[in-house]
Formats: sequence, C-alpha cells, structure tokens
Amino acid sequence: MINVTISEHDLNAIDYERFNHPLPCVQRRMEILWLKSKGLAHKQIAELAGVCVNSITKYLGLYHHGGLDEVRKVNFYRPLSELEKHSESIEQYFREHPVSSITEAMAKIEDLTGIQRKKSQVRVFLRKLGMRPRKVGSVPAKADPIAQEEFKKKSGTKDRRS
Repeated sequence: MINVTISEHDLNAIDYERFNHPLPCVQRRMEILWLKSKGLAHKQIAELAGVCVNSITKYLGLYHHGGLDEVRKVNFYRPLSELEKHSESIEQYFREHPVSSITEAMAKIEDLTGIQRKKSQVRVFLRKLGMRPRKVGSVPAKADPIAQEEFKKKSGTKDRRS
C-alpha cells in the first residue's frame, strides 16, 4: 500500500480537476486522489470509484513519483502503418502514374515497397494521402449526327442549347 501525502495546493487542484478536466480518465484519477486524501482505504476507494485496487495503486504511484503532472499524462497508443514510411514515394508515383483500380494500386504498392495489403487497407491509405477515386464514364461509340437530327425532328424535341 502506498502512503502519499497531498499538499494543500495540490488538493485544491485535485478538487477542481476531478470535475472539470477535459478527459474523463484524468477526472477519475483525480477523484481517486481526492478520496485517498480523505483517508479512505483502497478497497473503499475502489468500490466508490468503480476501479480495481491495482489501478488505485498505480495512480497513487504516479502521483508519488511525478506529482499532478504525471497523473494528468495520458498516452493514447496509435499504431502507424508500415506504409507510412513510404508514403511520399507512393504518393509521388501515383501522382505521376495514376492507377485505374484498387487492385492495380495493391500490386504497385507491393512492387514499390514489398508490403502486401488488402484492398480495404490500400483504399484507406490512399484516402489518407488525399487521393480519391476518379469519376469515369463511358464514351459513346461513334455518333451519327444526321440520324440524331432526324430523330429530333420525328419526336418533336428541340435542341435545348439554342
């Protein structure tokens, strides 16, 4: 069990931040410190705060070793894709040589980097780079302007451009 003594200055900050800190996880930590300052046992704090006893020990240890600054720290883990290392070269290549499908992009990325990814992962990665699918449409076969004019005359439609 860790015994910590909380200064009056820190106690005022804890009392304020247990309700007003922008991160709920830090609010909970402050609540635990506040309850500990009132002399409650770890089991009682765990029951009131809805956390396990090990968490209480961890938060008290954070305060003991680094003060309130250490208690306020929150490290959100955000893994990065292996493709992030190659993003500049991939983006440059695709800007110079646009691909027509995600399957083609998958193959080119594997050729350039040696990293194999599924279609959905490649799609998300390319969107992060700011690339969007191109809108394409079919070009009609050779149109006969004379036949079109005859059709317009027979059907009674007028050219909307004039």
